[in-house]
Amino acid sequence: MKAAVLHGPRDLRVEPARQPAVGPEEVLVRVTAAGLCGTDYRIWSGARPVAYPRVMGHEVVGRLEQVGRDVSGLAPGVRVVVEPNYSCGQCHLCREGNRNLCLARTAVGIDVDGGFAELVRLPSRCCWPAPAHVDDEDLLVTEPLAVVVRAVNRGAPRPGESAAIIGAGTLGLLALQVLRARGVRVLVVSRTHRRFALARELGAEQTWAVADGALDAAACRFSGREGVDLVVETAGTAEAVAHALELVRPGGRVVLTGLPHAPTPVAFFSVVRREVTISGSMIYQDEFPEALRLVAAGVVRTRPLVTHRFGLERIADAFAAHADSASIKVALEI
Repeated sequence: MKAAVLHGPRDLRVEPARQPAVGPEEVLVRVTAAGLCGTDYRIWSGARPVAYPRVMGHEVVGRLEQVGRDVSGLAPGVRVVVEPNYSCGQCHLCREGNRNLCLARTAVGIDVDGGFAELVRLPSRCCWPAPAHVDDEDLLVTEPLAVVVRAVNRGAPRPGESAAIIGAGTLGLLALQVLRARGVRVLVVSRTHRRFALARELGAEQTWAVADGALDAAACRFSGREGVDLVVETAGTAEAVAHALELVRPGGRVVLTGLPHAPTPVAFFSVVRREVTISGSMIYQDEFPEALRLVAAGVVRTRPLVTHRFGLERIADAFAAHADSASIKVALEI
């Protein structure tokens, strides 16, 4: 088989690789499509070190090539969507239901080899049968959609409320659609106007660019009161956290999803004085089936988010495209 093997920062080579042997509770998936995201880019660039060599790729769709002897409910030929995080199942966090917080959690494409290859070995519990009528490309964003479904659930939105999404990338545009499906009015906030036409097409009632300033005033005009009820942050920057606190009303809720890596100063006097609830949201627990349902029902439109497509041999071009400001989701067709 062929795989895109990362030998070190920015040293990515498509080369022959040994076909993985399948254990009793494992499966071998022939990859048909894989998504490239910001995490993959950070690993490729060296900003997030991994053990080398490593095959990246955690947003994966494919067909079962082989199943281990103890696997039930799955058979060769079944098309699957991959849930690429699995926990130890034994620690206190796992036993109390917080498997997404497991300190021994394994991430496919980060801790073990992933889907930027013709074949990938996975625990069978990572595979969800794909709805027959949904194309691979539409299923490609199931994993980030599961992230968003959890974040929205953590914010406990109610029909008729107002919300702001910070960030108009893949996560932000998915969160917009999930909130609209819950009957929430949505303001999309981004650094520039670049994706605002698409945001409005996907259901945003209003949009606002950070560069235009006065975020608090924009939130007040949109909500008709002191700010929005709920903010879902997807940008992953220290500035985005500060913007969330500008947008939210007293007594409102903020959900942080974007994992900012830079130090984040927060005016906690304002948080306390206004009784703002701030929640973190880390990947997902049991949200994968809901994400699949939303895609299968057409509630969430995924195709407009896939802006670039490349074969495995052109994976270098795929990483270059990801860095282009015009891209949203880059897909590998394998």
